[in-house]
Amino acid sequence: MRGVLKKVRAAKEAALRMGNLPTELKNDALRKAATSMVEHRGEILEANRKDVTLAERELKRGKLSRAFVNRLKLDRSKVDGIAKMVESVAELEDPVGKTLYACKLDEGLELYKVSCPIGVVGAIFEARPDVLPQISSLCLKSGNAVILKGGKEAANSNEILFRLMKDSTEDSGVPEGWIQLIGARREVMELLRLDEHVDLLVPRGGKEFIKFIQQNTRIPVLGHAEGVCHVYVDEHADLQKALSICYDAKVQYPSVCNAAEKVLVHRSIAGEFLPRLVEIYSKAGVEVRGCARTREIVKVKRATKQDWRAEYLDLVISVKIVRDVDEAIEHINEYGSKHTDAIVTEDRNTAMKFLEGVDSSSVMWNASTRFSDGYRYGLGAEVGISTGKIHARGPVGLEGLTTSKYYLIGKGHVVAPYVGPSPKPFLHELMRKTWNEVKGGTG
Repeated sequence: MRGVLKKVRAAKEAALRMGNLPTELKNDALRKAATSMVEHRGEILEANRKDVTLAERELKRGKLSRAFVNRLKLDRSKVDGIAKMVESVAELEDPVGKTLYACKLDEGLELYKVSCPIGVVGAIFEARPDVLPQISSLCLKSGNAVILKGGKEAANSNEILFRLMKDSTEDSGVPEGWIQLIGARREVMELLRLDEHVDLLVPRGGKEFIKFIQQNTRIPVLGHAEGVCHVYVDEHADLQKALSICYDAKVQYPSVCNAAEKVLVHRSIAGEFLPRLVEIYSKAGVEVRGCARTREIVKVKRATKQDWRAEYLDLVISVKIVRDVDEAIEHINEYGSKHTDAIVTEDRNTAMKFLEGVDSSSVMWNASTRFSDGYRYGLGAEVGISTGKIHARGPVGLEGLTTSKYYLIGKGHVVAPYVGPSPKPFLHELMRKTWNEVKGGTG
């Protein structure tokens, strides 16, 4: 416990100073980190090759899946993409110090609700090396310290990315100790017990992994257990659009949480659409499983009841014929994971019914589920996707890493005059004045 506790305490001490860092200092640190990753691209790729070599051995032994190994791999373009992502966070508006509410309670008595960092964020993730710079860059911009724990399969990749991020940002003036890396699995259990020091946990990984985190800590957890995403092809769909969207949502990158796992098809177009869908999926190596009615139209494997809840993260998809949009909505709300679901239709009323009826964090009309991503949403990056409804929902970027605090500015005010049989009334007048104006002495 002592090793982890020492790192967490150092992060907490840094966090107390990070909320007051100037925006330009944070932006400069992020740009230097991005440049450092490009300059040390060769070292990153060499470290990643070591991880992939070990993972390939485990793949041959049947201990890891091909999808898992694919998520682990980095190449030149992915490293450059990581650097670009880190740099893009520097271009985003600083989420700290924003005035969320300003109210004049009485003459000379003013209340301000202002955004501020959460504090210390613990990020626990599996074999995705790009997660480390994603989360750490967002934490830095939002003024949070971060404790990172990556999967052992990506240990070499995580170590080099951590070192580059730490050295470049601390050299730029970010408080020493703001970013910490823990390695051993036992240290995860130690971290989960430190609810007095860690303010938020962000797990990234499979369903069982995230459930384990949620069930073994008193620290608030932000995340999603799984991504069971659907595409519903309506009777009014443009079938070419539908084929393109269904293909992209499954094939473009099948091993991620926003890839489609189910296709629902309106019964009136199933006979025309399904043979074309199965053809393009088959050419891409996708295994299609279908309901009984689907199998009357195309030759595919039988889908079981378990398939409707399954997250494959692989080139497998299940197809179900539905009566109408109402049945599609009912099916998604029963079997989905509240992550991302899409409708393909040219009928606006049907689209609106679907968008407002599906209880998911992202719902799309005539677009691939793969757009559900912090970077693509313009958030710069994401710490994860939350399917919960408290604090943050959907792709969580900078704003999801902030909370708020109230500042009350008075001139010797006390409560006594505002209570009793003839209390003085409050004004409760909303103001346009910002906290930054008060802070700068211009208010």
